Amino acid sequence: MKQSFSDKMERKLGKYAIQNLSLYLIICYGFGYIIQMVNADFFGYLILEPALILRGQIWRLITWILVPPSSGNLFLVLIMLYFYYSLGTSLERVWGTYRYNLYIFSGMLFTILGMFVLYVILYMRYGMPVTGIGYVASTYYINMSIFLAFSVTFPDMQVLLMFVIPIKVKVLGIIYAIMLVIEAMGTRMEGRIVILASLLNFIVFFLTSRKKIHMSPKQFHRRQVYKQQVQKTQAVAKHKCAVCGRTSITHPELEFRFCSKCEGNYEYCQEHLFTHEHIRYDGSHKG
Repeated sequence: MKQSFSDKMERKLGKYAIQNLSLYLIICYGFGYIIQMVNADFFGYLILEPALILRGQIWRLITWILVPPSSGNLFLVLIMLYFYYSLGTSLERVWGTYRYNLYIFSGMLFTILGMFVLYVILYMRYGMPVTGIGYVASTYYINMSIFLAFSVTFPDMQVLLMFVIPIKVKVLGIIYAIMLVIEAMGTRMEGRIVILASLLNFIVFFLTSRKKIHMSPKQFHRRQVYKQQVQKTQAVAKHKCAVCGRTSITHPELEFRFCSKCEGNYEYCQEHLFTHEHIRYDGSHKG
């Protein structure tokens, strides 16, 4: 079976994916809320400000993730954090850790690129570096992309709106999408660029996964588990030393070769290729 490019990348990079990424995002938001309450002035050193990043403040490429999606009543904030945590963990469980990581980090990358595009446009307009645009970039739209992806993946799931009104997730997704369009139309160019950049990961996901989004979560999950099992089976069968049992998976730094003097299909790692006893069909050994 021929693997797609995304499957090949998952096989190479999947081991580096961060498990339970949603929890780490929530922790970042929590630190952001605390910083905002304790020292609002220091909060300005965290935002994604392209002009200051180009002057050497490169930590802003990462610290803007601490900027919480919204602020307000502590009780509502906690509910919001738990809500996005549950959405993210559900997506990770169905999509797989690698694909969920790819979705979140691509959203962050698109946001950063969008802010620099905005900086270039404003620089060309005014002929000088422009500061103060970093406040329009936050994780609000990143979380919105999580919700939109959830509504596409689990369209028929029912939730309680305001803890009372039962409503399907796909209906909420449509409502939020309409709200985003209205917000983009009613805002300035800066806001439109940020909204589009932050949601670009959802657009890419929707276009590349439109043939799969009608699958039920159980079907999607079974397909992911099956693919992982097939990949493990294929990987284990590639190279294995007949002496020490080490494989190309457990020790990728080793080279493996077949011995032409052994009677049979025996393979050895580089340490035992010239030191092993040659095997005959009758089970005896020779030096």
